[in-house]
Amino acid sequence: MKRRVAIAFTAVAIAAAGAGIYLSYRQTSAAPFARLAAPKTLPDLRFVDATGRTLSLADFRGKVVLLNIWATWCAPCRVEMPSLERLHKKLAGTDFRIVAVSVDGDPFHLEDSQAPPGIMAFANGLGLTFDILHDPSGAVRAAYQTYAVPESFVIDREGIIVKKVIGAAEWDGPVTETLIERLTHGQ
Repeated sequence: MKRRVAIAFTAVAIAAAGAGIYLSYRQTSAAPFARLAAPKTLPDLRFVDATGRTLSLADFRGKVVLLNIWATWCAPCRVEMPSLERLHKKLAGTDFRIVAVSVDGDPFHLEDSQAPPGIMAFANGLGLTFDILHDPSGAVRAAYQTYAVPESFVIDREGIIVKKVIGAAEWDGPVTETLIERLTHGQ
């Protein structure tokens, strides 16, 4: 009798796990491009590039933007940077931009942070050619309620967040590429 109960319990557990996997796959693959339930417009913060020029997200209005919040001391950030570069190269010449904002030196994490020359040395060492900006004030993390790095946002032409990713991702995969292509083509 105990064996039958154990077998039945195992069968129910396997069926539940299979159903959960199926439903999570079905949910993400059936409507992977749906907007967030309550679209959120991002605040227009200012950042500094390697030349000292001040830029804001408003400077990218009308383009689809992947905003990546990262730091040089973050190992997962280093891991995902090559896939961001591959995506940048794949979609070069379109209305898509990658804007990577380093939070090195912000009040949330001061140790191991780099000054702008160190940030650019990091980016150059990885061969990054997309926009690298810097926010040492912590304003970007406070405004977008990010508590770890990397965190990324896909933003449509109107400045509305359509996707948020917490943690490192393989950005040059077909799902993200299709999402960006649909957004740049107005779908």
